[in-house]
Amino acid sequence: MNILTKKFTIIRAHKYFHDLLKGLFIFGILISAFSCSKNPIRESNVTPPVTPPDSLSNGVFVVNEGNFNWGNASVSFINFSNNTVDPDLFRPENHRSLGDVAQSMNISGRKGYIVVNNSNAVEIVSLKDFSSIKSLSGFNSPRDIAFINADKAYVTNLLGDITVVSLRTMEVKSVIKTANWTEGMVSFGNMMFVSAIGKYTDPNSSRSAKVFVINTLTDQIIDSIKTGKEPLGMVIDKKEKVWVLCTGGYDHVEAPSLIRIDPLLLEVEKTFTFTETQNIPSRLCINGTGDTLYFIRDGIFQMPVTAATLPSQAVIPSQGRLFYGLGINPANGNIFVSDAVDYVQNGWVYQFNSANGQLLHSYQVGRIPGSFCFPNSSTKK
Repeated sequence: MNILTKKFTIIRAHKYFHDLLKGLFIFGILISAFSCSKNPIRESNVTPPVTPPDSLSNGVFVVNEGNFNWGNASVSFINFSNNTVDPDLFRPENHRSLGDVAQSMNISGRKGYIVVNNSNAVEIVSLKDFSSIKSLSGFNSPRDIAFINADKAYVTNLLGDITVVSLRTMEVKSVIKTANWTEGMVSFGNMMFVSAIGKYTDPNSSRSAKVFVINTLTDQIIDSIKTGKEPLGMVIDKKEKVWVLCTGGYDHVEAPSLIRIDPLLLEVEKTFTFTETQNIPSRLCINGTGDTLYFIRDGIFQMPVTAATLPSQAVIPSQGRLFYGLGINPANGNIFVSDAVDYVQNGWVYQFNSANGQLLHSYQVGRIPGSFCFPNSSTKK
């Protein structure tokens, strides 16, 4: 699809809309999955992580989007044992490119599932050596993948429909009809909460933003919850509440907001509204214990889930860097943030101590590092 020159100018001013700048996609978002519930004093037990028994288990995968139509997407791996970087796991092993615009990655069992947006594919790889198992097609500009159980996954799409994938046969099983561009997903019992921006071809002012509620037993949309414009990030906290970060729109059609949803009552119970619209918030994440939210707003902001107000000061200032992707190591809470530099050079990843904001390590990775996937947790960024 072509994007108007005027829209290019607006979007380039906001780093998280790189995908629209590239002509089709406007950002990458990272999502987390924890279990969720109504009662604030009920806290769910943490599911033991499933760690792949191989050399790619102690570190983090960095999903590098690459440039639109250049076919230079890649996945880097930062090894925590020696703080080394493998800049591209896929091409050397498979003797071909990963594809065009890698959007996100998630793990089920001993397989990695890489969503490759402009290639309309989900690349399934072995976590033993990153060899390709299958390149799954049949999507409409896919954005993210979430697992329902050992046999089923949902894939959201930019251009309508939520794709249902059989993990056993590694084939598209069916689609959940929706005219909306869908993005992030979090599960609660037999329900999947899916953020829906609205129809991609509509102007932002007329898009109807919401969160779809899907019955994962029947693959039917059973309800929806109205949100602020562009609900791009979703996580679930230890109190089992669903948090949704709404940008307000790349064109500032309304103020950005952070909302909290009760997944049992299926209603918004709290809305935090950002008073300034200059720096649009993006990349909502949560730590492994489920008690602290993180997001990018030029710098990195930290917010306890019990907070009464939005944080006013960044815990990690950008200091001239172009912070683009964000992930929180669930094992120790360390903050991983990427710098897209100028969207042309290879990017950087910085690791910070979440307690004091101290820079621990920096790593050069691939082109436009947009998201993170931690193999030592059931939660991926």
